[in-house]
Amino acid sequence: MGRVARAGGGAAVTVLAGIGDEAGTGLAEQVAAIAALGWSAIELRTVDGVALAELTDEAFDRVAGTLAELGLRTVCVDSRIGDWSTAITRDFGLDLAELRVLADRCGRLGTRYVRVMSYPNDGLHPDEWEHRALRRMRELAARAEQADLVLLHENCAGWAGSDAMRAVRMLEEADSPALRLLFDTGNGIAYGYPAVDYLRPLVEHVAHVHIKDGVATPNGPEWTLPGAGNADVAGCLAMLTEHGYQGALSIEPHLALRPHEQERGTGSADGFIAAGRALEALLAPAGR
Repeated sequence: MGRVARAGGGAAVTVLAGIGDEAGTGLAEQVAAIAALGWSAIELRTVDGVALAELTDEAFDRVAGTLAELGLRTVCVDSRIGDWSTAITRDFGLDLAELRVLADRCGRLGTRYVRVMSYPNDGLHPDEWEHRALRRMRELAARAEQADLVLLHENCAGWAGSDAMRAVRMLEEADSPALRLLFDTGNGIAYGYPAVDYLRPLVEHVAHVHIKDGVATPNGPEWTLPGAGNADVAGCLAMLTEHGYQGALSIEPHLALRPHEQERGTGSADGFIAAGRALEALLAPAGR
């Protein structure tokens, strides 16, 4: 199990984790930051700057072996399927191939969760974008169900990324237990919606949570420690608790790494650890 917050010393409530490459490029840096927090769960996106599905078999074997030796649980892997780096016109076969690779690698890591998005548009008429995005998500969910995976659609890039009602429509169209939602507390800062308002109609469908915070500026989001920005992380956590959420809380602070811009600053691990401590402080008053 990952480290958990507890209510009055009682039963475990939720797992605390973090996206490793937010703390460092190499796996050693990533696991060291998790260890510094005293946690034992990690979310994987890239190692040495390489997406998990693109690692050679030898490199992946080293990753899986290291995590097993350290007793680190993998709560989710973050794919590039449908994300901000692609578009609805991209060859769908590439996404299906990535899913096949991750199905095998998730089995090695002991997780069923794969983060996906729903494809940014690329000049198509809105109706055609919707048709293609929903068709792809149905097919991905069907493939995931066959592979005993659960796809977690994030409120980020793509057709259903920033509109809660589109997310509901996508779930209804897929009609599969292999498609659920990943809620990121900070993405509303970038996409212009209040996080709690977005979460409210979707909370029952959320299976995984990313924690980040920030403030909107004329030059784009400025990311902060959880609780120090305008994302109302505390309000989101309260709503999740009220509805019995029992999944992981995984920090993605963006204090050093901004995946969208492929930027990395200095002091990655320090910011990551500070974000973890800030999350713990937010949870403590609620007795979680």
